[in-house]
Amino acid sequence: MEYSEKSYHIQIKKKFTIFIILGFVFFLVLISNHSFSQAATYTISPSADTNKTIEIINAKNLRQITINDSTILQTLSGNAKVKQGSTTLEGDSIVLNKRLGTAEVFGNVHINDADTVNTYSQYLKYIGNEQMAYLQNDVKLTDGRAKITTNNLEYNLKTGIAQYKNGGKVINDKTMLTSNEATYYSDTKDVLFINNVHLKDPKYNMTADSLRYNTAFKNAYFISPTHIISESGIIDTKSGNYNMETGEAVFFEKTIFRDSTRFISGNKVAFDEKSNMIQIEGNGKFVDSVNKIIVLGNQLLIDKKNSTFLATRKPVMILYQKDDSTYISADTLFSGRRMKDNVTANLKDSTDTLKNTIHIDSNKNTKDSIRFFIGFHHVKIFNDSLQAISDSLHYSSEDSTFKLFGNPVCWNNNSQLSGDTMYLFTEKQQAKKLYVFNNAIVVNKTKEGLFNQMAGKTLNGFFKEGNIDYIRVKGTPAESVFYPQDDDSAYIGMNKSKGDVIDIIFVSKNINSIKFINDVDGTLYPMNQIPAAIKFLKNFNWQDQKRPMNKLELFE
Repeated sequence: MEYSEKSYHIQIKKKFTIFIILGFVFFLVLISNHSFSQAATYTISPSADTNKTIEIINAKNLRQITINDSTILQTLSGNAKVKQGSTTLEGDSIVLNKRLGTAEVFGNVHINDADTVNTYSQYLKYIGNEQMAYLQNDVKLTDGRAKITTNNLEYNLKTGIAQYKNGGKVINDKTMLTSNEATYYSDTKDVLFINNVHLKDPKYNMTADSLRYNTAFKNAYFISPTHIISESGIIDTKSGNYNMETGEAVFFEKTIFRDSTRFISGNKVAFDEKSNMIQIEGNGKFVDSVNKIIVLGNQLLIDKKNSTFLATRKPVMILYQKDDSTYISADTLFSGRRMKDNVTANLKDSTDTLKNTIHIDSNKNTKDSIRFFIGFHHVKIFNDSLQAISDSLHYSSEDSTFKLFGNPVCWNNNSQLSGDTMYLFTEKQQAKKLYVFNNAIVVNKTKEGLFNQMAGKTLNGFFKEGNIDYIRVKGTPAESVFYPQDDDSAYIGMNKSKGDVIDIIFVSKNINSIKFINDVDGTLYPMNQIPAAIKFLKNFNWQDQKRPMNKLELFE
């Protein structure tokens, strides 16, 4: 059959129209009866920047609703998932607003930001142009190290900063932090907590008004008054940082540490919990309540494990008592503990026909430890009843003995005692006995400016209520320059004498009488006939200008 050209074109046109109609019907059936798996693109703004484009990745159902001429919504339901740049948004359903460039996600919300930060909630309002996410109800944010939980969270995906303002908490391993407000920085893994901050850890319990915490390194940074309770004690500080993993910490601005027996403070305090070391810089203070010791200095190093300390930079140690404390200064002060030897030598009193002398008792056997103190260079000691100086010092808690080395000198009232080495025994911070070895000399200055002097190889002094009561000088021979007085307290003259032993008796803090024993030889010179060459013994040196006159001098 032949067709005209006109009828041929009419038939082709009819077939093409039927094909279009069938194709459109097939497309509608495909949308209504199958999941939408082919990716569609929703452009938020005219910009060609792909980071401002939301791609629909998946949904079981997709609908487009026209609200008015300017508002068109796209709704996705059933495993709904969209993507903007490296960020994906998922939920039970999603509503996209083309004009406003926003997305609302409902139910089981999940934001994945470049596979590094994941955020979950039950509701999300997302501003695409700003990449701002506003999450509500059961919000959780995690960076793989820490998890933030709250009910309201603002999350800027462009800057990686998240913030809650109505209470929340952060869990990092075994550490939990809570606060009224917090800001999280994903690039540095820092969280800034504000208002009612509370950090709980198996080893620490901290409260503060503000606190910065790094979840990667587990570092806590203190930026406001902070109270810390730990296994080792209590810390109050205003600024510093504490590594929760290593136990290393540095505090500033007058930090205070205390436990059941110790009090420590300073401008800068560094802790190392593994080594149990504490270092203090600037206005350092260490109080040992068990041994009744206070140590002050601009640099203190304390070893808690071995119970030692080293103090430098104008240190002062105070052996404190209620009524009478002893102050000690030196270039360097050190204190430690040692175990008592199986055979411990203890100085005890014994009696001979003359007076108390010394012998060694080696019968003690104990495992108790002994605390000792050492002072190096420019040692000064101040007590209300006695003052002393020397080059170095050793003090033992076992018998409360000061051992002074290197030109030691001590003063009691108007008397000065000196020699090569000096042992001073105390009881309740008062002098009880004094032993001077080699080149010993005692000088007593009268109110008239005269100097009574007794010198020998050794000197044994005994105190009563903190004042010198009796002194024995021994030598080969022992020598004396003494100004005796009559019953009316008038000076008779000067007695220059010598003997094996000289006993000196004090009354009312002044020399009352002296007694010579064995090989006595002496001359009494009238006051107006005293030869100038014999007024002073060989080792005479009145050093009153070096005497600490008050405790404040030790702090200079």
